[in-house]
Amino acid sequence: MHAPDDYKNRSYGEIPVGLGFKPGIVVVDFQKGFTEPQYPLGGAPLVMRALDNTAKLLDVARRYGVPIANCNTAYMNEREMPYWKITAVRETFLHSHPSAAFDERIYDPEYDLTVCKKAPSIFFGTDVSDYFAKERVDTVIVTGCNTSGCIRATSIDSFSHRYRTLVPEDCVGDIEEQPHRDNLRDLGRRYVDVVDLKSTLAFLEDWHRSQKAQAA
Repeated sequence: MHAPDDYKNRSYGEIPVGLGFKPGIVVVDFQKGFTEPQYPLGGAPLVMRALDNTAKLLDVARRYGVPIANCNTAYMNEREMPYWKITAVRETFLHSHPSAAFDERIYDPEYDLTVCKKAPSIFFGTDVSDYFAKERVDTVIVTGCNTSGCIRATSIDSFSHRYRTLVPEDCVGDIEEQPHRDNLRDLGRRYVDVVDLKSTLAFLEDWHRSQKAQAA
């Protein structure tokens, strides 16, 4: 038998990740297949909440010049795909399918680095880490869906790339609330700081003020 606070007693989550010197934001899979209810995976309430909050975050981030990487997941056909166990992914996550398009509420093709990922993490097989290296990003803010899948994978890769990693709870979403909560709790024990939109906006405000002060 294990005590309810066994993880805490064994020092999990004791040390905060903290904030670095320059933020970057990744936006994971806010494509229409997840954000429009006519599609099999679309319209989950937690995902829609995350979409709305991420749009608010990105509006400020673009105004302040924060680097943003935005991705969807799409394939030319099932032959190109990994072995997805989700029928809806196999049938709709295709370049030729309208559900693969980015949701306009979170996407600015003239500002965002745009990548099409083929695996759960936005970092796997893409040039996002190269872009962030050039931009001298040391703190990655993870937004998007789904928490238990691509957000978890992206957060672990961000950690593995040695970024300070922040996950605003209200800027990520999942199909069900329990996996959302469970995965954030576990990520927060090990790899990331689980924060919220309000504190993330405050971080961007502080960073912007420091940039203006340095330029003065």
